[in-house]
Amino acid sequence: MAKNFIPYRIAFYVGIVVLWQVVAMSGVWPSNVFPSPYEVAEDLVYMASDGSLFYGIATSMWRLTIGLAIAIGGGVVLGILMARIEVINQTVGSLVLGLQSIPSIAWVPLAILWYGLNDVGIIFVVAIGAIFAVTINTYTGVKNIDPHFIEAARNMGAKGTQLVTAVLIPAAFPYMISGFKQGWAFAWRGVIGAELLFAFLGLGHLLYAARSLTDVSQVIAIMLVIMGIGLAVDGVVFKRVEHKVMSRWGLR
Repeated sequence: MAKNFIPYRIAFYVGIVVLWQVVAMSGVWPSNVFPSPYEVAEDLVYMASDGSLFYGIATSMWRLTIGLAIAIGGGVVLGILMARIEVINQTVGSLVLGLQSIPSIAWVPLAILWYGLNDVGIIFVVAIGAIFAVTINTYTGVKNIDPHFIEAARNMGAKGTQLVTAVLIPAAFPYMISGFKQGWAFAWRGVIGAELLFAFLGLGHLLYAARSLTDVSQVIAIMLVIMGIGLAVDGVVFKRVEHKVMSRWGLR
């Protein structure tokens, strides 16, 4: 039976908040530089009460959802093609490896020049930042399928689209989930970074506005929201899906 670490996590985070409060009360730094947890909580309540926080979350998640969906669709198709067609792997595959090393934020100037200061530019940054992680993990998953498994499926009449949807994708799905998880992380960073630089609305824009006002407590409050959403999506969505997939394939 797995040990329950939730009490340890709660104690850990409570300890961080207590230490934070003690340091803030010590007066080592002024409150406008190092605000207390109470001041940060006040800003969170204020942003929630006037609706700006929830509108910012909804806007960022809308942009991220579209960009990530494009990245997953394109990455899965490209990864399968790379795994099944060696010419594509040796040409496009080398380019994918090179493009993966470019941080999402580095695509922002190109997005502005191509699409202007609008949602399309942000969605482009999100999609381009996530697609390569999905592609590489899909490629790895398909490549690791036992060739005898594929041959048996062909002997039973599976071919073309049926082979892909009924054999390749299900067999490679444990790897693909890892790609989706990495893609989500890159996409989340990408959308916040892009919003910081050229967006109206969204969590990134709220972060930029707080920085412009030199409101450190609001900056920290929004950062905590960004971190909280990341932890929630990872823990509630991806961990559950990953557990189900791994259990189905007898990997845990």
